[in-house]
Amino acid sequence: MSLASLATSALPASFTSSARAVFKRLLAVGQATRPQLCQDLGLSRPTLSAAMTELSRLDYVEVVGQAQGHTGRTASIYRIGKGAGHTIAIDAGSTVIRYRVAYLDGRVLLTGTYALSSGQRHMSAEISRKVDDAVAQSLASCVPDWGPLRAIGVAVPARVTGQSRMVAPGQETWMFGAFTPPSGVPLILENNVNCAAIAEHNYGAAAGRRDFSFIQVGLKIGMGTVLGGEVVRGQNGAAGELGHLPFPWSASDVPQPETLEDYIGADALMARVRADWPDHDPPRDSIDLFRRAGEGDPAALVHVKRHGQDVGRLIAACVAVIDPGFVVLGGGVGSLPVLLPYVREEVGRLSYATEIETSTLGADATLLGIGKLAAAHAQSALIDA
Repeated sequence: MSLASLATSALPASFTSSARAVFKRLLAVGQATRPQLCQDLGLSRPTLSAAMTELSRLDYVEVVGQAQGHTGRTASIYRIGKGAGHTIAIDAGSTVIRYRVAYLDGRVLLTGTYALSSGQRHMSAEISRKVDDAVAQSLASCVPDWGPLRAIGVAVPARVTGQSRMVAPGQETWMFGAFTPPSGVPLILENNVNCAAIAEHNYGAAAGRRDFSFIQVGLKIGMGTVLGGEVVRGQNGAAGELGHLPFPWSASDVPQPETLEDYIGADALMARVRADWPDHDPPRDSIDLFRRAGEGDPAALVHVKRHGQDVGRLIAACVAVIDPGFVVLGGGVGSLPVLLPYVREEVGRLSYATEIETSTLGADATLLGIGKLAAAHAQSALIDA
């Protein structure tokens, strides 16, 4: 297929409010019968029928089966149709690039990963190339049943400025050197930790909560905060950039940007572990360290406890400023359950009452979050115009 055919097609000027409600409901629930939609949305049968006609004309809904009701009558089961199209979501991570192609209702069409040659804490030429590879592979794999490509979302290990998160054509070069988005397809950028917070809010440990913080601890550290149901980004897009907390504070040291990340990140943790390990068989990496701690290895437990205390102190500092009441701990190290008791103990010692839980989404959190944003943009363009 050509790039022109993959891009967002011409759209009608508007839909009725009932058609918009049906479309959004199917996005939320995945599939439903007409009686279910009438009941859920408070629509009459003629109004729903008219809405379905509007949406079916553009293949925005489709029938996928039949359901038998209590009276023995059958009803068609509907879901979002191929005409609504698909999105590409990319997690431009520090160690691996993950991508996922999905319909707007979340049904997955394609997934893949590209490993980076080394851990990278900032945007780099290699990350840019892998993002370009992910999009190229997604476009090459596209078939007509996927429908039009409606948006590309990329979660990046950097702050993102601006209110809309949309990137105007030609302005993406400030972030990417080797990635050129296909013409005519909206590009949405968001900070990776904010994306993880969005996913936890919609699908994970923080579902249903209006106030919480997601703390990432891994190669990098970061925070995404939701207050009143909205992501807090800050004037400069720098809310949650924990690596810029002044560190250390002492009479002899002058704090520099990212020195806290230099201390608490996974690389620094493992450097301390290797320097202090009591024999000639130190852990290969943080995963190995935490596995040994989970098995009761005394030396591993010493380092895991100390790291848990350090993470707890970091969270206590965040609680002192935001007081979210609930914290989700994630990232390559933070999501390991063996760390949690030590974090809770230290936060309890230093700060106000705060619930702390481990992420339920793990490595998928960022990808799910940017996918949610890309789908939301596509939905708005399709149905709210």
